[in-house]
Amino acid sequence: MKILIKNGRVMDPASKFDAVCDVAIAGGRIVSIGQTAPDFAANKTIDATGCVVAPGLIDLSARLREPGYEHEGMLESELAAAVAGGITSLVCPPDTDPVLDEPGLVEMLKFRAEKLHQSRVFPLGALTRGLHGEALTEMVELTEAGCVGFSQAEVPLASTQVLMRAMQYAASFGYGVWLRPQELHLGKGVAASGPLATRLGLSGVPVAAETIALHTIFELMRATSARVHICRISSAAGVALVAQAKAEGLAVTCDVSINSLHLTDTDIGYFDSRMRLNPPLRQQRDRDALRQGLRDGTIDALVSDHTPVDEDAKTLPFAEAEPGATGLELLLSMALKWGDQNDKEGLMRALQVLTSAPARVLGASLGTLALSAGQLVKGGVADVCVFDPAAEWTAAPAALRSQGKHTPFSSHLLPGKVRYTLVGGHLAFQSQADV
Repeated sequence: MKILIKNGRVMDPASKFDAVCDVAIAGGRIVSIGQTAPDFAANKTIDATGCVVAPGLIDLSARLREPGYEHEGMLESELAAAVAGGITSLVCPPDTDPVLDEPGLVEMLKFRAEKLHQSRVFPLGALTRGLHGEALTEMVELTEAGCVGFSQAEVPLASTQVLMRAMQYAASFGYGVWLRPQELHLGKGVAASGPLATRLGLSGVPVAAETIALHTIFELMRATSARVHICRISSAAGVALVAQAKAEGLAVTCDVSINSLHLTDTDIGYFDSRMRLNPPLRQQRDRDALRQGLRDGTIDALVSDHTPVDEDAKTLPFAEAEPGATGLELLLSMALKWGDQNDKEGLMRALQVLTSAPARVLGASLGTLALSAGQLVKGGVADVCVFDPAAEWTAAPAALRSQGKHTPFSSHLLPGKVRYTLVGGHLAFQSQADV
């Protein structure tokens, strides 16, 4: 199918290209940016006047809840939510049921996702069998099945020896290890340690739970030369440690969630279970450091941390409620909101942390997409997000396509509305206003 996107503001953070022009697409690839060949006969023309034409967004943390948790989300609903949010590629953690520790399970997930012709799904394989922290998985076989890295998801490793062996094994094959820094014994609380948690009588998670884990990870990186992605950094001290590790030359990248970027522990209010999240919301000084870290590149990418939770699991006392929030449809808006608070480069940087920067984190594991993922480039795969930056919308839970209706940003007025999402040249989403 041939598609012509006309009169849009084409923005490509990878090349810093920013101009009002046309984009021609044929055979699933971009055939021109700017001047369109006179003989190009489009089957569909999209008028993008007043809109931004950007690379498809890449989300490095999105739970799809299948297999095993279909009551909280299914591939159909969650991938529909993804394309509605302009996300054309997403990474899903291995903590499904059963855990993604066998090649057959990974192949089944990818096959199911590909049949839907929506967002591309890149699974993380389990670092240890069953995420039990004992025996390592067969990383080579899992990679051949389609895994882009290996993770313990939310299950911290009790054994430093097991983590070291896993990092040695991954380093020997060039695989990435994805870890959320949390010390096993200190990270069992439900809110960030501080005056608010004390006043509410909630068990706390100290910053040390993150920094102790980061010190361990970085020491093991020095010993093994492993490549590690730090998932959802949450504290000012953690950002400082990542900055030091990068300055030292360690092969480390990291991301932050939209929740930690915009919220603090005071948003818990009177035990609002929508704010029951992992990692827990921390103090304002931490949020400020996270924003600065994302601005200066210490933090590489912004993620939705999409974790749909059903009604029964959220309508419980705060400490008993299941942690998590829906985020796929909010990712672009929350990035734009952060970008508005930056300097004149705010919009370009906001798009960069959703496109070219996460693509660099994934690197060669993207396979045939690696050369053009997160970019708009002639000859590249046509993963495109067309959105209206001036439009505003209200995050009404009932209107979300995800099965998970709980979000900390419920009823917030948010900037930016996706109008079209193309995945490999296929029109995967079109807003109702444009039908």
